Amino acid sequence: MSADTRSHHTPGPTRRRPVQQRSQERYGRILDACAGLLDEVGATALTTKEVAQRAQVPIGTLYQFFAGKEDLLAALATRNLDQYLQRLGARLADSAPVGPGGFTDLAVEEFVTMKRTVPGFGQVDFGLAGPVVPSGVRNGTHLLDAGVDNNTAVALRLQALGGELFATDDPSATTLTLRVALEAADAVLKLAFRGDPDGDPALIAECKRLVRGYLAQQPSTL
Repeated sequence: MSADTRSHHTPGPTRRRPVQQRSQERYGRILDACAGLLDEVGATALTTKEVAQRAQVPIGTLYQFFAGKEDLLAALATRNLDQYLQRLGARLADSAPVGPGGFTDLAVEEFVTMKRTVPGFGQVDFGLAGPVVPSGVRNGTHLLDAGVDNNTAVALRLQALGGELFATDDPSATTLTLRVALEAADAVLKLAFRGDPDGDPALIAECKRLVRGYLAQQPSTL
């Protein structure tokens, strides 16, 4: 990814990143509490008061780190994305050299694994997973980055993770290709998990096939 592309990334609105170990522990506990409550009540009913109570911290402590509900969900989405990229990176390192198709399979498989196992991921993966924007959230499509939509932010991170695999003369076109692939994968995977908490295997396989086919038709950018 070019330096120009990286320069457009804008961090999310979290008020204060913790530095001391005690603050980091509280910060993580608040996000863990948020994730657990999301599975129980959903994003719409979630409140910062309930999160603070679950995390066993004063509400004032929560607001030291997060400006409000939107900020809290943005921080969780960012943590989810960071964890996803770390896990995907480890899988790529353990695999034989792969092209865009192999990258796609690993990326979908790791997303599905997190969907099945990570608390709160079904409600907030790298953005709001549901169609309804809950109260207290003004722009659920820009949780990861104030300057671009969630899937563009994810595409940029995947582009960086793929390195030479996605190195082209037109990085912005590659970003657009990955963004479209993510939009398509997102729709099919939502369908896969709509009636099956573990994800319909046939639809997951179709998601891989769909994205593989799309990327294979982009010789100018990949």
